[in-house]
Amino acid sequence: MHFNQEKDYQVNILVVDDTPDNLRLLSAMLTAQGYEVRKALNGKMALTACQMVLPDVILLDINMPGMDGYEVCRQLKADDQTCQVPVIFISALDDVLDKVKAFDVGGVDYITKPFHGAEVILRIENQINLRLLQNKLQEKNFLLQETLDELKAAQVQRIQSEKMVALGNLVAGIAHEVNNPISFIYGNLEYASQYVRDLVNLIEVYQQEYPNPTPKIQTIVKEIDLNFLINDLQNLMGAMYRGSDRIRSIVQALQNFSRLDEAEMKQVDIHVGIDSTLVMLQHRLRETPNRPAIEVVKEYGNLPLVSCYVSELNQVFMHLLNNAIDALDESRGGSAVDGSPGIKHLPFNSQESIVKIPELLTMDSGTPVATTEGTSATRWLLLTKPQIHIRTMLTNSDTVKICVADNGSGIDESVRSRVFDPFFTTKPVGKGSGLGLSISYQIVVQKHQGKLTCTSLPGQGANFTIEIPLQQPQLN
Repeated sequence: MHFNQEKDYQVNILVVDDTPDNLRLLSAMLTAQGYEVRKALNGKMALTACQMVLPDVILLDINMPGMDGYEVCRQLKADDQTCQVPVIFISALDDVLDKVKAFDVGGVDYITKPFHGAEVILRIENQINLRLLQNKLQEKNFLLQETLDELKAAQVQRIQSEKMVALGNLVAGIAHEVNNPISFIYGNLEYASQYVRDLVNLIEVYQQEYPNPTPKIQTIVKEIDLNFLINDLQNLMGAMYRGSDRIRSIVQALQNFSRLDEAEMKQVDIHVGIDSTLVMLQHRLRETPNRPAIEVVKEYGNLPLVSCYVSELNQVFMHLLNNAIDALDESRGGSAVDGSPGIKHLPFNSQESIVKIPELLTMDSGTPVATTEGTSATRWLLLTKPQIHIRTMLTNSDTVKICVADNGSGIDESVRSRVFDPFFTTKPVGKGSGLGLSISYQIVVQKHQGKLTCTSLPGQGANFTIEIPLQQPQLN
């Protein structure tokens, strides 16, 4: 309603009556009060006038040829464009049933002929004031909704901050406690290995110098299977090296992931953060009873150092990769999109931002099977290996893109449009809070002035793309 937006707005009133004298009288009376008045002699003209210029109030007669006032009001209320316009019936009919019918079809007031000018003016002013109050109420409701959304966002941010502090302290504590003993073990393994080699060399020299040992020594050599022990000892030391090195890499990944000492924005290699996150998720990528091991394909571009909040961006990687793994877990146990038994996935094409249907279908045995034209458009693929594809690139607009795609069952449009809403989740109770992607969106968009988008179709996997500036304004 425009007259609420401009102080000098002239209220537009449409008067509908089949009697010209009534039209002239009402028009003169309302014009004298400063209203802009338009006239219509029948219902069809009134509906046409409303479509051309939306009135603020309608004065509507009931008894008219062709289409009475009741039918005109019904059609006005059935139209989304005119349903909010207040309709005041003005008629010579004074029966209670006529008045009840007028209110039933959507009228807001009823004036009986012959009418008094002051009464008509006051009733019109009441409706205009009511509309003004309704508009103000709508504006307040809009502001309240905005405030509620801001409170929800603040709540999500607070939860995120508390989670980050708790997770960071936990990770840093574990990394510290594990790092000291593993450093001791790893550092002494080299000496232990050298001592073992020296002892083995000594035994070999004894065997050369004393080829005929005493019966007691021969018995012990046979009991412990000395030759096997010497050969296996080297393998054992190598396994201990690899195990301790693995623990060191996990500790390093934990330290890189938490980065408590890097709470401020810094220039870093984001590939280190992605790799550290993948190390943290190794247990989820392994083979399960319901699916093969998830294959991670990394296609890293040649990126310079990127300015970002390292710890928070690592959280985004964690949420996106966890969601990709969840999607693959669910799709492997799901049913075919088109009802075909045992066919659930599309293969991933790393050259596209979203999984495409290929011209060849790969059976579980890995043997390609050619398809006729059009067949591949209606069949889905059950891959031997579920796959997550991570791709990074530098764009021409000095931004960095990180794409995380999976070849799962995809996301419906009704769900995709809400994936970044706080507390929205499709997972069972206890499996997800609905905060991960919402928090990720806030971190990327609000803290890094970037974009986080999702492209997906049912049966065609999902692709989440992060795009952030190479340099943040704080560092320029």
